[in-house]
Amino acid sequence: MKRNRNKFGPGKLKHEYLAHLLSDLEIQDKRVILGPKIGEDAAVINMPGNNYLIAKTDPITFVSDQIGYYVVNINVNDVVCTGAMPKWFQATILLPQKYTTYNLIEKIFKDINNTCKSMGITVIGGHTEITPQLERPIVVGTLLGEVAKEKLVLTSGAEPGDALILTKGIFIEGTSIIGREKESELKNKGFKPAFIEKCKNYLYEPGISVYKEATLANKRFEIKAFHDITEGGLATGLAEMAIASNTGILVERSKIKILPEAQKLSKFYELEPLGTISSGSLLIAIKDSSYQDLIDLLRINNINAEKIGNFVEKRKGLRIREKDGKEYPLFFSETDEITKIF
Repeated sequence: MKRNRNKFGPGKLKHEYLAHLLSDLEIQDKRVILGPKIGEDAAVINMPGNNYLIAKTDPITFVSDQIGYYVVNINVNDVVCTGAMPKWFQATILLPQKYTTYNLIEKIFKDINNTCKSMGITVIGGHTEITPQLERPIVVGTLLGEVAKEKLVLTSGAEPGDALILTKGIFIEGTSIIGREKESELKNKGFKPAFIEKCKNYLYEPGISVYKEATLANKRFEIKAFHDITEGGLATGLAEMAIASNTGILVERSKIKILPEAQKLSKFYELEPLGTISSGSLLIAIKDSSYQDLIDLLRINNINAEKIGNFVEKRKGLRIREKDGKEYPLFFSETDEITKIF
């Protein structure tokens, strides 16, 4: 494949190039039910008995504030999206020599421990070091979980005709990141303290965790696929679901919820909300005949949910119906919009 030397932007590798890299990997252990694949965010390993072991690793690189809370939740999201319960967590903590204090180290450890404890996860080890030339802390999490074999959910499980549900809305994590990392800038630009605090609190409300809605949905319904929205935002999340399930997707712009603070920040920084990091937003594929019952269940449990479209045949591609009623291709980028302001 043709490629330009050193032409890399921040964020995820391009899907085409990543697929090329993954094609060279050989699964040598036949107990691996699911290895690396675009759109699938955790590995599945066959174990004796009735359960699969789920394995996931993910770093936190955009933020420094509350990084311990972030790293646990981001990894939990991918594990619960397989239908599994998260069980065992490890962290590799890389700290900048110039800025690290005892308080910083102890805060990261405390946040990891408290967040794991709140979800019944055991911290089983990791690694911590002071790393030269870093500008901010980086924490890489590894999480293991278990799922009953009959309750395993894969992103590849969606089929044409299935309904596509979105929980909470989009640009959730991006709003929290901007509120926390750009607080001084926002104050200087005239944003009120109450507005900034609300943006920062998006970390908890509506929150970057999909633990509640994923576990609730999988207990009560036959879920075809889950996918949480991370770097690249909703558009990239949809593309990853389509790639994994070998389908197309048609979404309705009018059904995609963008909360007021997120809308305001996206306009101020000229960011496309559909392309901005949004952990806390969960995409759910379910039989079209069952989608309203699932939405009702989620809403009863104080989780906003909306059907935003349907899976379609692959040949129809990834498309969006705009508010004028016309359909257009839905473009996506693996490079998140939020990188424009960092």
